[in-house]
Amino acid sequence: MPLPAASRLLRSALRTQLIPVANVASKPAKHNVTVGEQAIAMAVLFVTILAPSSWVLSHLEDYKKKV
Repeated sequence: MPLPAASRLLRSALRTQLIPVANVASKPAKHNVTVGEQAIAMAVLFVTILAPSSWVLSHLEDYKKKV
């Protein structure tokens, strides 16, 4: 790569890029989430993620024998 092309590439990479500002407004929550609702949501989240992976891991030896 010639030196002028490499320097142009480096200058364009180091130039500050304009990023549009998002229109975000901070407001209080419309509905307060209770501790019980948070606990239920976390339990459902963990079950949906951990249940299938634990099933596969617990039956890994069975899967190895079938192949």
